[in-house]
Amino acid sequence: MNVKIFDSTLRDGAQAEGISFSVSDKLKIALALDELGIDYIEAGNPGSNQKDLEFFKEAKSIEFKNSKLVAFGSTRRCNGNVEDDSNVNALLEADTEYVCIFGKSWDFHVESIINTTKEENLNMISDTIKYLKSKNKHVFYDAEHFFDGYKANKEYALETIKAASNAGAECIILCDTNGGTFPDELQDIITEVKKVTSVELGIHAHNDTGMAICVSVMSVFNGCTQVQGTFLGYGERCGNANLSAIIANLELKKGYKCLPIGNISKLTQIARLIAEISNFSLGANLPYVGNNAFAHKAGMHVDGVYKNSKSFEHVSPDLVGNERKFLISEVAGKSTVLAKISKIYPAIKKNDPALTDIISTIKDLEYSGYQFEGADASFELIVHKAFNKFKPYFVVEDFKTIGEGPTFNDKFSASAIIKVSVNGEEEITAANGNGPVDALNTALRKAIGRFYPILNNVSLADYKVRVLDGKESATSAKTRVIIESTDGKYTWSTVGVSKDIIEASFKALIDSIEYKLFKENK
Repeated sequence: MNVKIFDSTLRDGAQAEGISFSVSDKLKIALALDELGIDYIEAGNPGSNQKDLEFFKEAKSIEFKNSKLVAFGSTRRCNGNVEDDSNVNALLEADTEYVCIFGKSWDFHVESIINTTKEENLNMISDTIKYLKSKNKHVFYDAEHFFDGYKANKEYALETIKAASNAGAECIILCDTNGGTFPDELQDIITEVKKVTSVELGIHAHNDTGMAICVSVMSVFNGCTQVQGTFLGYGERCGNANLSAIIANLELKKGYKCLPIGNISKLTQIARLIAEISNFSLGANLPYVGNNAFAHKAGMHVDGVYKNSKSFEHVSPDLVGNERKFLISEVAGKSTVLAKISKIYPAIKKNDPALTDIISTIKDLEYSGYQFEGADASFELIVHKAFNKFKPYFVVEDFKTIGEGPTFNDKFSASAIIKVSVNGEEEITAANGNGPVDALNTALRKAIGRFYPILNNVSLADYKVRVLDGKESATSAKTRVIIESTDGKYTWSTVGVSKDIIEASFKALIDSIEYKLFKENK
């Protein structure tokens, strides 16, 4: 059975705190969703802002291979003519083949929020759909607050569905707008909806009770053939249904077809790209696509997975384009380290002297405060050094930072001077920065940039600090810094530890750059 996927990242997802898509961002995400094979991309509300209208104009010049763009808007305003309604006309101006409009299903909203009569609300739904159909549009109807409306006044909520159906809506989407519906309520409600319409049904769930994925999947089991959501669950309040998990659940677990054949292997790649464009870190614990979705830490688990992956994995990570991770920590045994090294050097054996050296190095560093479960790149450098495969690409001979306070320049609050040597050639450079770590980062990359121009594409994506040694005063305690870096395509994490937070940061920074250079030149 086919399930149509309707992605609203560019509209509903943009309502999440911290997200502000540019037109360019929206175009990139739309192309990524098209590459994955999403059926419908709800690209914005042209009646609400100029940016969305601009997007639709730009998108006309793009040929989408798999996806249909959808313009989103509301029914006409109460007591008005649909032909004169500015929001409805903006939908026409967007010039998409498909449109999706929302209307009220809850009599409380009709009478207390938009302040009209129940009869007029039915007319608003019917008039708008008929008008858009007369303009040769494919019309989807979002029955906003449907489940709350059904519970409050079943008869009226179903009347709104009949109005949309009779007017010609091609799909009626039942919306759990407040996110309060439980999965056990769905069967009876959807059964009643099917009694008043034979039109295709869809589901649009919000995650306020943490059940949006479950509500969406259970709705499919009960006959809904279109699932709306946002690709990574972005959205207002607690977010929308996470389509990346829903797609994987339906395809891999239940045999539904959601994407073109073979495309589910792109799921993680597209998730990382969308997170990067959204300027959000990809949730590590997201099902299927998160960095920890197939991460194993406890020695017993690692040993089991090493022998047979299905012992502690419900699906193989390669099915969704993800990868298995073995986390190095104080609870990890020899099997964990061996399994992790095997991904780098597959020929290693349990009796290899390098394995003993690596384990000894890890234990010594962990005793001094290092932690590698969130710093894979630093761990990998240790492994390459143990196998004598790594050579330093530069040597930092000296560095100094100078802090300013108070600062009269909002842009820079610190400066750094650094002296490096590359193949015997010295370089001394200074740079300003927003704090000493930023200044050091800028100065270091500036100093070695002329030798390694590839570093121009590298930037810091995240910076985490943890104070260790609780027995000491906070200002003299040992500090662990984890830095996440990116080149726009890949991300990697490195760690540094010191009683000096700047030195700890600098150690992590050097590892980050060394790792990138090693990967580019090995």
